[in-house]
Amino acid sequence: MAGRRDRGGDDEASAGIEAALYSAGRPLSMEELVRASGTKSRTKTASILLSLMKRTKSVFRALEVAMLPDGTYVFQLKPEYSGAARQYASRPMLPKATLKTLSYIALQQPISSKELVEARGSGAYAHVKELRQLDFVSHQSVGRFRIYSTTDKFRKYFGISGDPDELKRELIRRMRKAPRGRTAEAPVPAGTGAPGP
Repeated sequence: MAGRRDRGGDDEASAGIEAALYSAGRPLSMEELVRASGTKSRTKTASILLSLMKRTKSVFRALEVAMLPDGTYVFQLKPEYSGAARQYASRPMLPKATLKTLSYIALQQPISSKELVEARGSGAYAHVKELRQLDFVSHQSVGRFRIYSTTDKFRKYFGISGDPDELKRELIRRMRKAPRGRTAEAPVPAGTGAPGP
């Protein structure tokens, strides 16, 4: 099929890139997109990506193909439409308790396992296990304790700045915008326009 893409031109290469961006549910590097396009050329893939970004912008109002600050690309719901899309999501990305633990880690980071369990209860151990499997949280061992903080994947996935102070301000802003009686939910993840893993 790759040979056919090389001969078949931009349409097949563009379709490969579209399929990869849509199905990945995460930002993709240029190398991954070159493989998906079948062109074996960064220049050709970059040209196709630029065309795809323009075409997506002219056809869709709520969706976009965007280049992130780290040079990766993502097919995502525009942030201003995440509230409208959330009401149609079939299931939450994370259970509420796990999301609360993730928010607590993000706001208090770096935070020790002792402090986390004191604040969130013993269920925090299971929450952290799930969050580490998703690569949203990492830890460093210090003596008997682990010190938790959020990862680059967490920041990319939720579209939040890498600066810890900016992250805290953004989380507080989102929590204040949440309707009373509801926990602030995470934005619709990049890539699918639907709930994540």
